[in-house]
Amino acid sequence: MDALTINEAAQTSGWSPRMLRYIEGAGLLELPRSAGGYRLYGPAQLQRLRTLRELLAGFDFGLADLGFARRLRSEPRLASAVEEWFETEPARRRARRGRRLAALGAGEAPGADRRRHRRHQRPTGGRMTGPATLTAEDFKVADLALAEFGRNEIRLAQHEMPG
Repeated sequence: MDALTINEAAQTSGWSPRMLRYIEGAGLLELPRSAGGYRLYGPAQLQRLRTLRELLAGFDFGLADLGFARRLRSEPRLASAVEEWFETEPARRRARRGRRLAALGAGEAPGADRRRHRRHQRPTGGRMTGPATLTAEDFKVADLALAEFGRNEIRLAQHEMPG
């Protein structure tokens, strides 16, 4: 079998030409080039694309996730920074829980400090008053029944507009 062009590879593999370019740009697939600089897809590259699709479907994650995992393997400083962040996360949660318990001990209702803080963030006359700091607490899912819908929307967006 001769090497295929990107359009032929797209038809054969089921990936769009744009996605094939993204996959190569993310470092997930290395391609030989023709003398004129065109990407060439041979049997090995097509097999790699098939196994990539199976990997993504089997573990329910996207190309951006896999690209980041690749970066973690090739950039030790990034891997170290991410690992350090994960190690400090439990300490942050403990501190936040401690503040909540202290608020309860002081007779405040849980979240009262956030409600006070948010009251000062509401727009007045087109301007924000007070600090505009957002935390993870400001982005809670109101209805968990919609979580799967949201995940599907994210998957669709990653597939249509990667990166």
